[in-house]
Amino acid sequence: MSIFTSLANADKSKKPEPQKGFSKLTVSEAERAFSGNMCRCTGYRPIVDACKSFASDVDLEDLGLNVFWKKGDKHADVSKLPAYTLGGGVCTFPDFLKSEIKSSLHHLNDDSDVTISREGWYHPKSIEQYYDLLNSGLFSDCPVKVVVANTSSGVKGYKDQDLYDKYIDIGDIPELSAIWKKDGGIEIGAATPISKTIEILEQEAGSKSSPNGSVVFRKLAEHMSKVATPFVRNTASIGGNIILAQKYPFPSDIATILLGAASTVRLQVYSQTLEVTLEEFLEQPPSDPSTLLLSIFIPHWASDSQKESKVIFETYRAAPRPLGNAVSYINSAMLGHVSQKSSGDLVLSNLRMAFGAYGTEHAIRATKVEQHLNGKVLAPSVVLEAVQLLRETVVPMEGTSHAEYRVSVAVAFLFSFLSPFAKGIKGPGKNPSIGSASSSDTDDPCNLPLSSRRDTVSSGDHKPVGEPIKKYAVELQASGEAVYVDDIPAPKNCLYGEFIYSTQPLAYVKNIKFKPSLASEKVLTVVSAKDIPSGGQNIGSSFMFGDEPLFGSPVAEYAGQALGVVIAETQRYANLAGKQVVVEYDTKDLKPPILTVEQAVQNNSYFEVPPGKYPKQVGDFSKGMAEADHKILSTEVKLASQYYFYMETQTALAIPDEDNTIVVYSSSQYPELAQNVIARCLGIPFSNVRVITRRVGGGFGGKAFRSFTVSSNGSCTLCLQVTSSSADVSQPQY
Repeated sequence: MSIFTSLANADKSKKPEPQKGFSKLTVSEAERAFSGNMCRCTGYRPIVDACKSFASDVDLEDLGLNVFWKKGDKHADVSKLPAYTLGGGVCTFPDFLKSEIKSSLHHLNDDSDVTISREGWYHPKSIEQYYDLLNSGLFSDCPVKVVVANTSSGVKGYKDQDLYDKYIDIGDIPELSAIWKKDGGIEIGAATPISKTIEILEQEAGSKSSPNGSVVFRKLAEHMSKVATPFVRNTASIGGNIILAQKYPFPSDIATILLGAASTVRLQVYSQTLEVTLEEFLEQPPSDPSTLLLSIFIPHWASDSQKESKVIFETYRAAPRPLGNAVSYINSAMLGHVSQKSSGDLVLSNLRMAFGAYGTEHAIRATKVEQHLNGKVLAPSVVLEAVQLLRETVVPMEGTSHAEYRVSVAVAFLFSFLSPFAKGIKGPGKNPSIGSASSSDTDDPCNLPLSSRRDTVSSGDHKPVGEPIKKYAVELQASGEAVYVDDIPAPKNCLYGEFIYSTQPLAYVKNIKFKPSLASEKVLTVVSAKDIPSGGQNIGSSFMFGDEPLFGSPVAEYAGQALGVVIAETQRYANLAGKQVVVEYDTKDLKPPILTVEQAVQNNSYFEVPPGKYPKQVGDFSKGMAEADHKILSTEVKLASQYYFYMETQTALAIPDEDNTIVVYSSSQYPELAQNVIARCLGIPFSNVRVITRRVGGGFGGKAFRSFTVSSNGSCTLCLQVTSSSADVSQPQY
């Protein structure tokens, strides 16, 4: 047995030398480095593109950087790119912080080497010191939490219910970060970071000393690289992840794949050292601080005595996102030997099948499925019975979300694993040729990427989950043939409307008239609040904070509020009239308008939050802030108003139909609520309003509540088309 005190980074010398101006960084490495480091809503793509531009295998045409050279250039001229020079030297930890941290450390007592970094945080330097701490009586009056990086405090749904006053940080114990390379496998200290564990597994997968473990180690490393994000993996320990899975129903990927790889764990319980299988450890009652996880042993999986037998190992996970902080809906790991009979049939043996995260307390082994499949030729009937046994095994706990989906995905994982070796089944990754043992990716069916397995069934209208497919009707949109509301041909005798907006905040609307030059028969009338039918309401939109009026009447509440709609025979005259209308205001007996947040606070002018949305106060906030050790520094930042633009301006086409009904074509993101508002405004039953939405044309939420259509009243016999000339969402969009 030998101990590795350090492990070098994976050998990257095999990468091709990049052209001048580029680095050995690959595009995939750049993308993974940013995984989880920033919000994908704003700025993610351009920042990643900027980093990928330095990669050796980047396609510059995909980055939007081709503005630096002309169209038709056969080769990219790197010298035309903006210069970049790394300056400032190597960034180091500031000395003043080092001295401050050092000064804050003190020993537990004169005879102890246990340090305390701050009140309640203890740092033992050995296992003996750890148990001396537990036996010291310091934690008899309050619970203590044992941590390495304490990343579990950020796991949604599994945060500790109570706050701990005392912590024991075991990250400084050398035995927990050691690596042992043994004849039967590799043993990794429990405090080893997940990212370091991945490096160790990758190194061992490529080591000539462990050819049998290469398949298992490589798959484990690949799967672990999908867990959490790089900066979490750099601090979170592999042992901490397993402890979290053992104490709570935490959907751990690492516990599942290590269970599938037949891993064992070494435990310390006071003076006694135990070695148990990971399966036995997960089934034990939740661990307390007296049980210390020392290490995890991952065995080599050698071929059996038959030369034609070889190791197969696959891991799976289904999650909202393939990378980053996305907890699995279900995960799985399947391992065993495959051999070929003289008849050409394939037989599996020594199977281990683990499933987790499907709504269970911890990962489990599907032992009935293993026993059923061991030593059998995989005919369709055998696989079908295995599926039925798996459905009886993978049973989510009551209350688990999407329970049936998780079970069906477990079946899909099993089928994906078995189909390459099953006789008479046309499935993903079908590869009956096994031959002699080999570490080649092309020879080993379990090394085929999942994407290549899906290709064999990617035909017709039904696509496997996860395969990229074209957006529905994308050809129509890209070719310009897609019909939006504004493209619908206007019916005969159609009238057009243009909104009249208030230019004054908080003012009575006395009169609306046109300039003399617009005295034309083509401008027919103005529809305002007084024209709303009897029984209807002056409502234009509805929110959780209440309804908003369709027209400002009798008071325009804010500048930009709609006061009415100009009706004309043509769109040109409607637009012209809307811009040259004259509105007379009166501010008598009205208070000054509230125009700033500060004025609203002074006047106690707030939206009334619905009871279900109003936050509940916990504890005495004022007292807590007054007694806090640190005060929160505050400042003030003011930003100007912003205008938001959409790919399609808002348009509605309203056509009166038979028996006092109306059909409204609108690109609303909330047609159900649009129907509600229109019916209430006209004073007719909801069933009399039919809202048709073919496509939104880009909305981003702004066409949900402030996009409700305006329809003509029930007595109108002509259709009415109303458009909004502004894309400012601070004004109602109709």
